[in-house]
Formats: sequence, structure tokens, C-alpha cells
Amino acid sequence: MGLTLTEKILKKHLADGEFSKGSEIGIKIDQTLTQDATGTMAYLEFEAIGVPRVKTERSVAYIDHNTLQSGFENADDHRYIGSAAKKHGIYFSRPGNGICHQVHLERFGIPGKTLIGSDSHTPTGGGIGMLAIGAGGLDVAVAMGGGAYYITYPKILNVKLSGKLSPWVSAKDVILEVLQRLTVKGGVGKVIEYTGDGVKLLTVPERSTITNMGAELGATTSIFPSDKITKQFLEAQKRGEDWVELSADADAAYDEVIEIDLSALEPLTACPHSPDNIKTVSELAGMKIDQVCIGSCTNGSLADLMKAAHILKGKTVHHSVSLSIAPGSKQVLNMLAQNGALSALIDAGARILESACGPCIGMGQSPNSGGISLRTFNRNFEGRSGTKDGQIYLLSPETAAVSAVTGVLTDPRTLGDMPRFEEPNEFIINDNMVEPPAPADQADAVEILRGPNIKPFPATKPLEENITATCSLKVGDNITTDHIMPAGAKILPLRSNIPAISRYCFTVCDDKFPERAESLGESMIVGGINYGQGSSREHAALAPLHLGVKAVIVKSFARIHRSNLINAGILPLTFADEADYDKISEGDNIELANIRKQIEEGKNEFVLNNKTNGAGIKVNCDLSGRAKDIILAGGLLDYTRESLSEGDIN
Repeated sequence: MGLTLTEKILKKHLADGEFSKGSEIGIKIDQTLTQDATGTMAYLEFEAIGVPRVKTERSVAYIDHNTLQSGFENADDHRYIGSAAKKHGIYFSRPGNGICHQVHLERFGIPGKTLIGSDSHTPTGGGIGMLAIGAGGLDVAVAMGGGAYYITYPKILNVKLSGKLSPWVSAKDVILEVLQRLTVKGGVGKVIEYTGDGVKLLTVPERSTITNMGAELGATTSIFPSDKITKQFLEAQKRGEDWVELSADADAAYDEVIEIDLSALEPLTACPHSPDNIKTVSELAGMKIDQVCIGSCTNGSLADLMKAAHILKGKTVHHSVSLSIAPGSKQVLNMLAQNGALSALIDAGARILESACGPCIGMGQSPNSGGISLRTFNRNFEGRSGTKDGQIYLLSPETAAVSAVTGVLTDPRTLGDMPRFEEPNEFIINDNMVEPPAPADQADAVEILRGPNIKPFPATKPLEENITATCSLKVGDNITTDHIMPAGAKILPLRSNIPAISRYCFTVCDDKFPERAESLGESMIVGGINYGQGSSREHAALAPLHLGVKAVIVKSFARIHRSNLINAGILPLTFADEADYDKISEGDNIELANIRKQIEEGKNEFVLNNKTNGAGIKVNCDLSGRAKDIILAGGLLDYTRESLSEGDIN
């Protein structure tokens, strides 16, 4: 029996564990990326590990999230990241060079290589055949130090594409269709691998739009084969030497298969407040809108913005609509400027933003109160836009652009014939905004520059023998990391200051939580299904750690957040019987007796005693040998230090 593409890459990079379904495996990491909202903490963690120089083939630090500099904090973080990168062997993509995923795809990604990034949309790299996975900053720090990255050997779901996209139907509609079928938790524990004749008709930017939003499925990652289309893209980026042909074997066996006929799709939109709340654009056509935002790492490519420019050329943005454009990279912006498309966008009344994440991460461009905003982004969680009652719809650049002109949600198929947009034979190549690190023999002379907002990693300690604590918060299903640790222009500058940012922890759900948790000293949190979905931000674990949270008990976890809790030394527990969720209330006194001894003995089922109402509740915590050792040590940082002292960072 042949291998899937995912299995081929995993097998080549296997560093630890058994190559069998459901087991934990450690894989060698070739490349890493960070962005500035997570990067400062990742490099503080790398410094704490004590490895002087990265051991990856390529590590890149991007500045793309916290680019709104309304105070000294963001600028100080950027300066720190730049100096740490120079000293430790990391390439530094300066502010203005573009969004990490777009730039990495253009300039650094290589088919068949492994990449982890401290951003959940790192799977964008799957568009060129990379095994690209989002992770917490501490996992990235360990990988930079030469350590393996650990995942559960995933199930592999084959999405078989046939047919051809109809005019004005786009790659965004493909991934929205997948989300409609699978939901935001349908990809948990899986890699989504795309095959079929329909793949051959999708460009690299189109493929990357699809793999980018695989994160919204909860998938470990998504991947396309590396073929002639991939080769053409890399050659146009003057990186033809990086190309290698990669695909699944003809007799590869998949755990699941779904089929999508591209020719049967029509324009779709994800309605508030979840990426899987899908309706057709034709169903909602005519809905008045207030704002349109085009760009982001999902749809900020040259082709995406050329389509928008074609629609807007010679027209004027509707008087009731604010339209903003955020190109994915400096390369894209420069090419728009040189070919005249930028002029068409400006003439129409678009507001041109810098090449950065911007509105997608809540960094500016918040809609008016109760406003309806059409966005080509990847997430529409409540409050993520910066306006708590903003109504955010996710859709394609084509649908967004035509709606900006009409002032209402409009099906782009009403425009008649669609011109064909060919990928250029050559992209403009100018890497002057990427600073290489200092040579190894000069690294000692590089000074690390720290501002007053930069605080150290929170203190941790080994797991206690017993945990007795109060339930400080009880929440429902599909709690996102935006609920736990909000983003936005006010909060993001505090990412390097855990004590300060913890004051905002869970305030979306309960503005009294930080004060209550701190006053309790030690506490536990109870949640529902798919707890921690969304961003990879480890601050959603570090802020609760700072506030004294010892365990989180839920019906089920999202993958990255569960890993981040383990890395922080917080016990991730799941109800053996989901109905027992009703047996704990906020304020109850909860005990986990002899928990350390039981974990040391390899047990994964425990009894949680609710001392307030007398209920004995069975909970599970399936910890592999390595994860068990991390929890016992008090977190990944302590575990890694111990491993280094023993000469084994894995």
C-alpha cells in the first residue's frame, strides 16, 4: 500500500516515536516563523532555553501584527525581536515587508520541508507542498533550539477536487464549502490533503487560500501536491532550484475521503460569528453593508487584488461604505503600483493600508457599532474586529469588491464575463527589507535591546501532590482564544508583558474574571466543546497561568490550545461523561487528590471531587510519556532545561 503525501513528509522527518496512527511522534523541523504578536515571548523563551544559535535550516521573524505604533510598546518589541534575531541566527522581516505567511510563501517556503510557526495560519505553506503547522511560541523556541516538534500521528482526510471553478467563483468558496461540510471542529486530529484533477487548475495563491483557512477546521494542517503549477510559481519568484515534485502514491490509503465538484460551487459567505456558518451569497444578496476589507494572509495575493482592481476600475465606492485594502506583502504592493492597479483602487476611493495583518487582528478599521463588514479574512469571531457587536461576513475578494461599489451584498456573477488573471512569469524580487543575522563569529558582539514593557516568562513550578482550588469561571462551547485572550490595538502591545495583559484575560466573557482569579490565588476553569479554538496565541495559556489557574476541565479541546496548556504546566482535563459538565458551578471548591502520584504512575483517568456539592466526577487527561514529563516538570520550559542538562533536547 502506498503513502499519502503527508505520510511521506512525516516519515522522512520522523525523529522520535512509532510511525503508527494515533501515537505521539516527534518530527524534525526544517523552518520556523514567528510574528511580532507572539514573537517577543517566543524569543524570550528561546533565550531562557540557553541555546546560542538556531539549529534550523531557516528561521524568520516577521513584523506584521502590532504595526500600529500608538505608544512605545510595539516599537520596543520590534527592536527587541530584531536584535534577538541578529544575535541568534534568525532572518528579520522588517515592518512593511508584509504578512508572514504571504512573504514566507513567496521567498522562503520549500516543498517537502517542515515548518512550524507561532501563528495558527502557518498551514498557508501547504499551498506549495510544505508540511506547515501552527504552534505555540514555546514549541517554536524549542524547534529553533534543535528539538523535535510533537504531534499525534494524524488521520489524513482526502478532499478530492474535480471539475473547474465557474466564473466569479473562487478558492475562498472552496474552503467555505469544506467548512460547511466539516464544521470548525471537523478537522481536529487530521491533516487535510487535496488531490484530484481539479487541483491542476488551481494556482499557488488559490491553493494557499484553501490551506490557510484549514486552520478554521481545527486541522493539524492542510497540504497540496508540489507539481508543475508549484514549479512555475517558484520559478517566477526566482527560486526554481527549491522545487521538487511531490504527490501521494496512486494507491495511497486515506482515513476519510470527501469529493467536491468545483464546477458545482457558487459564491459563499461565512456569517456571524463563526467561519462554518455558511450561506450562499445569492441567499443574502441585497443586504445593506457598512464596510469592506480586502487583503490579509488569506486573500492578499497579487491575483486577489488584481481582481478587486478590475472590478473597481472606473467606479466609485458606495457613499455608505468604507473600503480598505491591505496587500499581503511589499512585493504585491509594489507590483500593483507598477502595473497601474493601485491607481485604480485609489481612484475608486479605497483606503490603502500597509502590508500587514491590520483589521484581521483587530488592529484598526473596526466597523461602526452594529455595522455589517464584509471581509476577505479567515475569522469572524465575536468582537475580533474590535467592535463587540460588529457583524462580520467572510467572503471572496470578488464578492467584496463588487459589494463595495453597490453598497449591498452582491453576487459577483452579475458582472458578466470575468477576465482571466494569469500569474506573472516574473515577480518583482527585492529582499532589502529582510535582514540576515550576524555571522556566528560576530554574534557575541550583538546587544539584545529590551524596552520597559518586556517582562520575563511567568514563574512555573513542578506539579503539586494535590490540587484544591475554586472554579473561577464556567463557560460554554466553542470558546476561542479571542475570548480567553483578546487581541486588538489596545491589548496586543502588551503581548510581551504577561502581568499587564492578564488584566484582560476572559474579559470578553466576564470582566471580573482577572480580579476574581487573582484574589483566589489558585483556581480552575470549566468549559464546553472545542475549547480554545482559533489563534495559536500561547498568551491564552500564559495569562491564566499568571492568574493562578491550575487546571482547565472541558468537554473537548482544540489541538494547539491543549498543547499550550501543557507547555504552561496547566492540566488539560476532559469530562469522561460530558453530562458531568452540569455538576460544577462557578465558585465550587474542587479537589484533585494525589494527582502527581497518579500521573507519575501513568494513569489517565482521575476523580475530581466537588467538595461543594459532594459530586465525584471522572475526568481524563491522556498524557504521552513526554507530555507527562512536561506536566510533572511544571511546563515545557522547565522540561527543556532539564533535557538540555542531560544532553537531549527532544
